[in-house]
Amino acid sequence: MAVYKKAYSGYDGPLTPGWSRFLVLPRYAFADMRRSRFLTMFYILSMLYPLVCALLIYVNQNLNFFKLLPEGPKTAFLNIDAQFFMSFLGVQSMAAYFLAAFIGPGLISPDLSNNGLPLYLARPFSRVEYVLGKISVLFILLSIMTWIPGVLLYLLHGYLVSGGWISDNLRIAGGLFLGAWVWIVVISLLALALSAWVKWKPAAGALVFGVFFVAAGFGAAINEVMRTKWGHLLNISNLMGSVWVEMFQDPAHRGNGAAFFRVIAGEEIPVWCCWAALGGLCVLCLYMLNRKVRGAEVVR
Repeated sequence: MAVYKKAYSGYDGPLTPGWSRFLVLPRYAFADMRRSRFLTMFYILSMLYPLVCALLIYVNQNLNFFKLLPEGPKTAFLNIDAQFFMSFLGVQSMAAYFLAAFIGPGLISPDLSNNGLPLYLARPFSRVEYVLGKISVLFILLSIMTWIPGVLLYLLHGYLVSGGWISDNLRIAGGLFLGAWVWIVVISLLALALSAWVKWKPAAGALVFGVFFVAAGFGAAINEVMRTKWGHLLNISNLMGSVWVEMFQDPAHRGNGAAFFRVIAGEEIPVWCCWAALGGLCVLCLYMLNRKVRGAEVVR
């Protein structure tokens, strides 16, 4: 409007607190995701396995019905231990990976392909807040799929068993929480970084899968040709499996990792190397985001 009319005045209403401005991005992202029937169905199906595990835990501690059968079990038929919860985390983490590969490429690539970043960053909105707002979408969705149902199952089993089982197995609770968060951070940063560099959503999603599966095959080829085990540093599932074994199980009773995250017996690599490889991957993803998430792009 014309300035001479003196009808213009600055906004004097309530302001959003600075610490919570990044939450605007996940709010609108969730609104868009609710329109996807495929995403809704996939998310519902991903909750079936936690329900099955809850049923197994309940039945395992309530065998009164089965004891009435002629050949029914007289004792618990399933060991609810660290291996059980680690396998649960492995199944849910793989489902979370598919979800991140489906959602992640659509978080940043549309803003870059349509030159929308200057509109975000022209406001009192930093690049860190932009990335934090985008990655919080994955943090929330993947947490609901992984460590939240895992901790609930842990508490359910502790309630049914009683006798101090919860306090005696705090290592399992810590493994569920920390192990899930390590996986969530890694795949979320990977999905966002590839989304920022590959602006076409289908190609970015395919590349997310390629990093996981193709890199694992390339690492296996290195092991076979070079007669070594250090090729597992390229296998993200092997790295996570080694970290989870360290978190969940004590040194005297260690297995071969979780479902979909197996560690080949005899080919284990030091856990500190696994941590270093995962940390290096996260740093690389942050570097890629730093190069692409800018208010202006210089084309040479």
